Amino acid sequence: MTGAGQGLGRVVAVTLARAGADVVVNDRDPGRAAAVADEIVRDGGRATPAVFDVTDWSAVRAGVESAGAIDILVNNAGNNGRVGSLDLSDFAPFAETSPEDWESFLRVNLYGVMHAVRAVLPGMIDRATGRIVTVISDAGRVGEPTMAAYSAAKAGAAGFSRSVAREVGRHGITVNCVSLGTLSAPHRDSGPPTAERAAAQDRALGRYVIRRTGEPEEVAALVEFLVGPMAGWITGQTYPVNGGYSFAL
Repeated sequence: MTGAGQGLGRVVAVTLARAGADVVVNDRDPGRAAAVADEIVRDGGRATPAVFDVTDWSAVRAGVESAGAIDILVNNAGNNGRVGSLDLSDFAPFAETSPEDWESFLRVNLYGVMHAVRAVLPGMIDRATGRIVTVISDAGRVGEPTMAAYSAAKAGAAGFSRSVAREVGRHGITVNCVSLGTLSAPHRDSGPPTAERAAAQDRALGRYVIRRTGEPEEVAALVEFLVGPMAGWITGQTYPVNGGYSFAL
């Protein structure tokens, strides 16, 4: 699982381990990868750290080869490649941006997904089994002002996943996406409550039918289902987990 050293990735990794998976905990930070792997082992599960940057194709290929047979891939590494979640300082109107600004979003959110999928697919095809789930954002489904490059990268990952799903279904491999709204983030939500923070949260949640941020465990539950045995006839789909921020037909 990529990007599993913190946040949502950590919760999904722990959830899959508790369901019986041998988890390869990827993160580009050795300490984070080791910490989550150790947490899983202390909980009675099986996990090993795998340290590489998903934007580096050679490193991804080497990391996958070292891990051995991989039958489940969860692509969670994302944002713009830096530590922590995105905030408003990461975005600007597209007319005020340059190709250099777009590059970090495309490299991790699109090319990172493509690298990981390309690395695991030959083995999955040989074994005639596999589950691939990519975490994207509702920005890629509905578009967001000032987030054009990020939205494009996430939409690209979804389109890529649909194409690959059509190629590999005959090999018993499913490929799906989970599209997120705003999740709770301890580093962002911590600190004493203030009127300013409350007003900002009300504005942020104004477009949500369910007026709260999502919890990582709610996403992990869907990922666990999509990689499990009961989801073998589901492929090429994007499932929003977003509190009703947008609807899907």
